[in-house]
Amino acid sequence: MPKRKLITSALPYVNNAPHLGNIIGCVLSADVFARFCRSRGYETLYVCGTDGYGTATETKAKKEGTTPEAICQRFHQIHESVYRYFNIQFDAFGKTFAPQHTQTVQHMYHALKAADAFVEKEKDAPFCNDCDKFLADRFVEGVCPHCGYEHARGDQCESCGKLLNPEDLKQPSCAICTTPPEMKSTKHLYLDLEKLSPKLEKWLESTMGKHGWTLNARTTTQSWLNQGLQPRPITRDLKWGVAVPEAGYEHKVFYVWFDAPLGYISITQSACPDSWQKWWLEPENTELHQFLGKDNIPFHSVMFPSCLMNAQQDWVLPHRLNVTEYLNYENTKFSKSKNVGVFGTDVAELGFPVDFWRFYLLSVRPEKQDANFLWEDFFDKVNNELVDNIGNLVNRVMTFHGTRFSGPLKNVASALTEAQQEFVAHCVDATEKIAVLFEAGELKDALKQTMLLGKAGNKFFHDQQPWQVVKSAPEQACVTTTLILHLLRDLGVLLAPYIPESAQKILAMVGAPAACWSDIGNFSNLAGVSIGSAEILFEKLDVALVERLKAKFSGQSSGMELLDIRVGEILSVQDHPQAAHLYVQQIDVGQARPISVASALKKHFSADELVGKKVLVLVNLAPADLRGVTSEGMVLVAEKRKKLELFEGAAWQVGMACAREGYPSPQTPPAQISFETFSQQPFQVQEGKLMYGVDPVHVDGTPVTTHALQSAKVK
Repeated sequence: MPKRKLITSALPYVNNAPHLGNIIGCVLSADVFARFCRSRGYETLYVCGTDGYGTATETKAKKEGTTPEAICQRFHQIHESVYRYFNIQFDAFGKTFAPQHTQTVQHMYHALKAADAFVEKEKDAPFCNDCDKFLADRFVEGVCPHCGYEHARGDQCESCGKLLNPEDLKQPSCAICTTPPEMKSTKHLYLDLEKLSPKLEKWLESTMGKHGWTLNARTTTQSWLNQGLQPRPITRDLKWGVAVPEAGYEHKVFYVWFDAPLGYISITQSACPDSWQKWWLEPENTELHQFLGKDNIPFHSVMFPSCLMNAQQDWVLPHRLNVTEYLNYENTKFSKSKNVGVFGTDVAELGFPVDFWRFYLLSVRPEKQDANFLWEDFFDKVNNELVDNIGNLVNRVMTFHGTRFSGPLKNVASALTEAQQEFVAHCVDATEKIAVLFEAGELKDALKQTMLLGKAGNKFFHDQQPWQVVKSAPEQACVTTTLILHLLRDLGVLLAPYIPESAQKILAMVGAPAACWSDIGNFSNLAGVSIGSAEILFEKLDVALVERLKAKFSGQSSGMELLDIRVGEILSVQDHPQAAHLYVQQIDVGQARPISVASALKKHFSADELVGKKVLVLVNLAPADLRGVTSEGMVLVAEKRKKLELFEGAAWQVGMACAREGYPSPQTPPAQISFETFSQQPFQVQEGKLMYGVDPVHVDGTPVTTHALQSAKVK
């Protein structure tokens, strides 16, 4: 009897929305494996949740004037929403900032204490006098002693990846206030890894290679062992965390590396209060598969199992660590603060089918080395590999069979030509190899082989030419399409872990909505089934959007973000005292006082036509002296062949911001700009719409339009 599959994804920290690298790094990858296991018939439990404790949350709460719990709850809901949109199918999704988690962690502490697994040490720790508190390791910054990186944190260097202690840093400073910290004495409990290492090493030696741990998991773990394991602190001077149930430690909490992995257990206990033991306390019947990023390896390969194997119960230990490298964005790092890269909260707004995102992320999954999300590659893979391959095969076969043949499918096994027999044999062999890849957690290669199977189906359809054969031998043409319909069923099952919505559509079309892994490779078990109607599975992406999307998520100003364009109401219009062709207008743009604007509108509009109109005004134009009158802005107009038209909207409210579609309005007023800077911006009117490059310009979510001039310059 196959063992149960207990699958965990590293718990994401709830101090921000997850970006695409976070999503593919563990949550989405584990979802694919869990979906495969369910389809394969394994009893499966996929566990994840959010990790809320730690100094980053406490600091963020202080800055925002709220509580750490409120921060955690807010981001927990954001993570839940993002994963729901991505169709992540958790069996248990919880959080560490919950009463059950506190109970689980404290129980583990007492079990390890009884096993004499801890030592107490007094040591000097960084203390910031300005902040009046001990600093968490990650809130001490300085120069890395290994690679010289100037902004290394006290827990780990982002540049070289080495784990650090704050005292290792050169030129340390407080990351909150930049004050150099001083070292003060503090007492902490340590997990005695040096004492526990013989038992751990024996287990690792029998597990890592045998159970197919990824290479990075094996090499990183072995490196730790080679250096010699040292005691690691499990407590820290902090308020937000699981309280330490020990006299003298009333003002300390457990270190997040100790409590967070135990979240897998506490979340299972909360979701399965009557059955959690069979998942965590029956190692003879359960395999634990853990998905994580490479920065989390030691916590899952050394520290977590060291705790479990010494906690006086027969806990389920990791069977396999499936570890990804990093996914970067356009050859740089994701950064929410710098607006670089696509985050989960952006995906829904972009409107592409979620299966496109799942497919692409899994096709570039960083299994052996760091990978990149590239917009051009995203469009290319979706259009040329998914749409032109799978979408094309589904459409052409479903359409041809549906229009040429009627009634339930027949068993055609006895009527195969040699070429058809070879095709069936190839498909059966391919699906068996894909199963092996799935079992090994080689998700990227399994997808690659599945796509090649789709190409084989397209080639078979082309080579067999059923549109020609049907004229003279309709039975043989029907055999060809019947075989490919079985292949489509198999592809639906194979792709279901990757693109579940689209796969379900395929299965519904071929009359097998409940198909699972045990059905594939059989090219006669759809006999008697009536297929559904053909439908377009995918629509191609418009490659014209690539440059726009690259610019939007580049972190660089798009140009229009330099401009403060607002709705203004013209209050009064007077003739310029020194220039007969100019007006001087007083315009309310929502500031403390109206601004004065000199404009050359006199030849085109009377004063009465302008007063009361709500128009677009460039507010941050540097003031200019126009013949003795200071002009503080500019009214935007469309111009073509000396004809002018105002951009106006009766429903607009004074002060409303003007923004490029898909881009936020500036959060802070932009700096003043020159007229030359404005004149270089790619404004134009196309088909009666104000455009910035290829993007429509909106006020309050509504496009800015013209009435008379359908195409024009903007000035």
